[in-house]
Amino acid sequence: MTRLPEFRAAKWDEPVVMEMGRPGGRGQHFPAPEPEVTEAVGAALIPAAMARQDRPELPEITEFEAQRHYLHLSQMTLGMMGVSLFGTCTMKYNSKTAEFATLRPELAEVHPYQHPDTLQGVLEIMHDFDGILRSLSGMDQFIFQAGGGADAAYTMACVARAYWQDRGMLGQRTEMVTSMQAHPCNPATAAAAGFKVVNLPLEENGYPSLEALKAAVSEKTALIMINNPDDMGIYNPEIKEWVKAAKEVGALCFYDHANFNGVMGKLSARELGFDACMFMLHKTFGAPKAGGGPAVGAFGCTDDLAAYLPTPVVVKSGGRYLLDEDRPKSAGKVREFWGNVPQVVKAYAWARAMGAEGIQLGSDISVVANNYMDKRLGEIPGLARSNPQVGQHRMEMTRWSLGPLAEETGVGTVDFANRMADYGIDPWWMSHEPWIVAEPFTPEAGELWSKEDIDLWIDVVAKICEEARSDPDMVKSAPHNQPIAQVKGDAFEDPAKWAMTWRAWKRKRAGSDAARGAA
Repeated sequence: MTRLPEFRAAKWDEPVVMEMGRPGGRGQHFPAPEPEVTEAVGAALIPAAMARQDRPELPEITEFEAQRHYLHLSQMTLGMMGVSLFGTCTMKYNSKTAEFATLRPELAEVHPYQHPDTLQGVLEIMHDFDGILRSLSGMDQFIFQAGGGADAAYTMACVARAYWQDRGMLGQRTEMVTSMQAHPCNPATAAAAGFKVVNLPLEENGYPSLEALKAAVSEKTALIMINNPDDMGIYNPEIKEWVKAAKEVGALCFYDHANFNGVMGKLSARELGFDACMFMLHKTFGAPKAGGGPAVGAFGCTDDLAAYLPTPVVVKSGGRYLLDEDRPKSAGKVREFWGNVPQVVKAYAWARAMGAEGIQLGSDISVVANNYMDKRLGEIPGLARSNPQVGQHRMEMTRWSLGPLAEETGVGTVDFANRMADYGIDPWWMSHEPWIVAEPFTPEAGELWSKEDIDLWIDVVAKICEEARSDPDMVKSAPHNQPIAQVKGDAFEDPAKWAMTWRAWKRKRAGSDAARGAA
């Protein structure tokens, strides 16, 4: 048994920064402009109508006080500092080299409205990274405008609309076919783009049968959207036949590569017959996820669809890099400018550092680590594997269920996640909604975590299972070693209890104080 950490989080009695300081406290004093500067530019730099009538309401504190305040807040934050086997999101180490690269003035101080002649270095990186993703997928063109996986799926839906409209068949091609276990962004974005969604149920092997797909596709099918392997960790070995069946009725095929980690370097979307695919740069390619953003869903397609891509597209011509806006058949932008460029640079740095051999090795480690973890979890009473009838090895993740333990003790997956934080372990990822597995959790080791880290994580799971049987109320009331107790989510349903700005908070607090005084 691994020695479990005796974890106690720091707890500071720290007010919000707006309540700190004293009049006159400053981190920086700015000198008045020299007379010659004032004379050269004029005294009234701001039109009178736009000038403030009062001083801005800002905290008056020194630089050291500000640093100390945010250090205290960071000490009370667990997120992504422990062992985080965050399934479907492939959490990886974000190298300091990549972070440093994006802080250089050549990137940090440029603007997308600059002339492309002044952006050649940035455009070259984007063009070269496009080439790297082409080699991994077999696609002919990538863009980075989409702001994440769902945005990339929506890009596919928009490209499909433009494709069928260009052929005068949008009124006929009205359906999108997907799987019950596809990422929810696929049916959601297709519906947002105006397609009717056909969702295929899972069958005995853990995925819809080829016969079910053939029965679903027709001359009405605009596209199919599928991820493989899915979040259960199951790879559909019939995927080539799926694509063939869809192509026989003329449909487009989109490969959601959110779960690419276990197959990277092992397969090509183009070789499987797909027309388009997407990669999560903020997951598989080592760029930070950053608590839900910033993100990039790199979208790639064949030449047959390239004319319909959102603009601008980075192209190389005559030794120069250009932003191609002249695409009359374009589906239009799905986001501003060309996308989140710093994330692209970080992903490019990761890919160059890994190289082809490193990417292959990372995939191997990911699969081996997951199956090691899978075997050990299967030895813990109270846990159940999703699709237990499927005996084959899973890929880089497996969805598990806490259902048996919940029936025995009343401790559910949310309670369990809260208790994990008491051991300095990041609470686990559960599942996309709606849950199709009872009390789910979806661990993914990837290639980052050591065997010792994985063993620690599994031993914490085993320990909490024991606690759930001996003292379920203690687990249900967790966390106990964190700076705050359980967050009561119902407060977020009442706008009177929260505020998005300091001004709104003061207004609401004044109202509640007045109400208490009147009582």
